[in-house]
Amino acid sequence: MAKRTAIVVGATGFTGQHLVKQLCESEEYVAVTIIARRNITYTHAKLDVKIREFDKLEERDFEIADDLFCCLGTTMKKAKTRENFEKVDLEYPLRIASLAKKRGIPNFHVISAAGSSKRSPFFYSRTKGRMEQELIDLKLPHLFIFRPSLLTGGRAEFRLGERLAEGIFQLINPILVGPFRGLRAIEGKQLAFAMYHYAVHGRTMSVNTYKSSDILNARPIEKNDEEPITREELFDWSKRKDIFVEADKMQEQTSDNLLSRKNELF
Repeated sequence: MAKRTAIVVGATGFTGQHLVKQLCESEEYVAVTIIARRNITYTHAKLDVKIREFDKLEERDFEIADDLFCCLGTTMKKAKTRENFEKVDLEYPLRIASLAKKRGIPNFHVISAAGSSKRSPFFYSRTKGRMEQELIDLKLPHLFIFRPSLLTGGRAEFRLGERLAEGIFQLINPILVGPFRGLRAIEGKQLAFAMYHYAVHGRTMSVNTYKSSDILNARPIEKNDEEPITREELFDWSKRKDIFVEADKMQEQTSDNLLSRKNELF
């Protein structure tokens, strides 16, 4: 498999931190560049860090890469206003995607949310829905949209509402099976792995959407050095000549063994 390179925007966030580590420690990626407003504590030989202001990003800030992962996201509590929220969750991803297209980066991966719709009565879901639609309208070579349900895990900041929701989902996750499995809460680490997994092994349509169930189903692929032999191949003797010893070779080996034995006796 050809080696890949990646750019991660939003690497200091909850999912972005896990994703950077996943990419750096994978065999498929040889170089990972992050574009962030501040440095990160994680270091790796494959990793290059660029400190930039997202309002001032230009095409030259992006190296040629196979994948660009956009992990930007905020909350109304942090944003304070709807305008600031839209800047982070709508304007920045659109600008970054546009610059990536101009730079010739073929694959753009972005985190959205379950229930996203530009017609939603809820501001959060409506903003995510607008982001998705405007990204689709950009006609990127390959767009990967991830729609997780509630994200759980060890966030650096304390969010009371999310902590309460996490507690509830810890109780009900085991009973959410079958058609309800997609409603399960998802750990940020699992979302990061799914983004890496589908970048390497996923579909390659112009628009690829992954729901919560797809994110939960992402699992490491076991590598087998040899393909298993089917029953038909096992008993197809014409394809298994290697198990037979030719008569001439057998006679030659027998003669050599007898001569060796004779020399030992005399």
